[in-house]
Amino acid sequence: MKTTRYYLVLMVAALITLSSACKKYLDLEPPSAFDEKYVFSSVSSATSAVLGVYDRLAGDQAYGSRLSMMYPYDTDEMIGVTNAASPDNSSRDLSRYNLQPSNAQLSAPFNQLYAGVERANICIKNIPAMDLYTNGSADDKKQLQRLYGEALTLRAQFYLELIRNWGDIPAQFEPSIDQPDLFLPKTDRDEIYDRLIADLKTAEDLVPWRTEVASDERITKGAVKALRARMALYRGGYSLRRESGVMERRPDYLTYYQIARDECYDIMQHRDQHTLNPSFQAVFKDGIDSYKIEPHGEVMFEVAMAREVDSKLGYYDGPRFYIPGNTALLGNGSVRVVPVYFYAFNSLDTRRDVTTTPYYNNADKTKAVQTLVNMTSGKFRSDWINPALTSAIQATGINWPIIRFSDVLLMFAEAENELNNGPTADAKNAYEEVRKRAFKGHETEIGVTPSTKEDFFNAIVNERYFEFGGEGIRKYDLIRWNLLGQKIQEARDNYTKMLNQEAPYDKLPKYMYYKPGSTEVIWGNSLYEPSPATAPTGYTRVNWVASITTTWITNLAQLFRPNHSELLPIPQSARDANPLITQDYGY
Repeated sequence: MKTTRYYLVLMVAALITLSSACKKYLDLEPPSAFDEKYVFSSVSSATSAVLGVYDRLAGDQAYGSRLSMMYPYDTDEMIGVTNAASPDNSSRDLSRYNLQPSNAQLSAPFNQLYAGVERANICIKNIPAMDLYTNGSADDKKQLQRLYGEALTLRAQFYLELIRNWGDIPAQFEPSIDQPDLFLPKTDRDEIYDRLIADLKTAEDLVPWRTEVASDERITKGAVKALRARMALYRGGYSLRRESGVMERRPDYLTYYQIARDECYDIMQHRDQHTLNPSFQAVFKDGIDSYKIEPHGEVMFEVAMAREVDSKLGYYDGPRFYIPGNTALLGNGSVRVVPVYFYAFNSLDTRRDVTTTPYYNNADKTKAVQTLVNMTSGKFRSDWINPALTSAIQATGINWPIIRFSDVLLMFAEAENELNNGPTADAKNAYEEVRKRAFKGHETEIGVTPSTKEDFFNAIVNERYFEFGGEGIRKYDLIRWNLLGQKIQEARDNYTKMLNQEAPYDKLPKYMYYKPGSTEVIWGNSLYEPSPATAPTGYTRVNWVASITTTWITNLAQLFRPNHSELLPIPQSARDANPLITQDYGY
């Protein structure tokens, strides 16, 4: 559990009168002057206010569930909501790209993100206006500057999530009490991005580096710079435009690739602050899933959660499990692995068996292998949670990683390649650093790094596929590259080849055999060769490729439409509250 989050939960009450957190979008009650004066009268109360901004990142309607495990899928890596067919006007339709403005999963996350913006706006207005900000002690000034930088960064994160899901949106940069008209039309996303990229440049000079402050989940300089790089790549990437109705990239995109390149390069020069953990598995098993701060600074920005309070990571996704004294099989296992994703990994790539989980956990902690189509995501898994779960409450308290250092390396490599019309030596080194960690112990098997611009770009597309599976990144990467529809179709085509046992899947086993009663999966046959004619003694058979049906293939991103499904419809409740918000993109 996280001390920071417990403190946050206790102190967030101080901000309730300041915020519209529980209000519907644009149904706002501005704070009184007394409230603002009281909350921003000391460093400690200002800190409580900023922790209240962090709070809007957590919970079911944000990165505790919806934004982490529903909104990012279906893609060519993961399938959401057990791959059931549409429609249900809820989470199933979200995964199948069959969305209506009335969908049950749209309004609450939309509202919570705007509540986060409102809380951040209040802090951004009031913290620099505090007398202590200019006239306090050196320590007071330093702490308040950090809080101001954190608020700017948090507002950028809330807006980034809004833009990458809804495109152009109403943008408000002042508290509601100072806004003359709460009925705002949509603002062009480029204008919002440019404002936020400038804000983050300000913020990075206000917050400390990771080792300069206590180790916790609060934002530090590397996180701000990495977020600025990510946002610049979105600004420079493709997106679905209201005016044309198609995916477009702006002519000035290289300006933003330069920003991303420079920010990543600067982070890479501070290896005492952020570098790769030598073990890919340890990032998750020994760090995130064990409620610990990753010691190498690889996890640069994570959403802090509290056990039995928020975050369904490891319950909604990951392998199912039992707890002592409970006879029911717990967990949803609702984020499934696309079988072609599992087989896209090199067998020596250590990321495969971290990112994917072919089993569920028996009551005695032994593993029971599932069919290939029921394989679940694996980075957030119940049997890695330490201390182990003892309650059937779904809130595991596992943190959600927003940005890791491997993302910095790969963003740098991508931007270098684009800016130089091909990969530089530095770009290749950054790319290979990620691959060598993945192939730890077999570094010579990473393959030849491409030297042309197109081939290197494709290598980056694939490397990010392998590195960030199940972390809610792939869908948005594919959108900014204008590849989402193409990759979904490639996944379906390869899925069909696997079903028909056509090359390169013609030698895969129809059945797998595993040894029951083991606390680790012990295979009785190869994952890459035809099944044996007779079962090995002492092993149990499970359908593997034989479990694939046309229904599973059809349901994958079932109703995706290019130049439409890349963005979500504005929730009907938001349009009911504000008639100036238009409904676009064919919704």
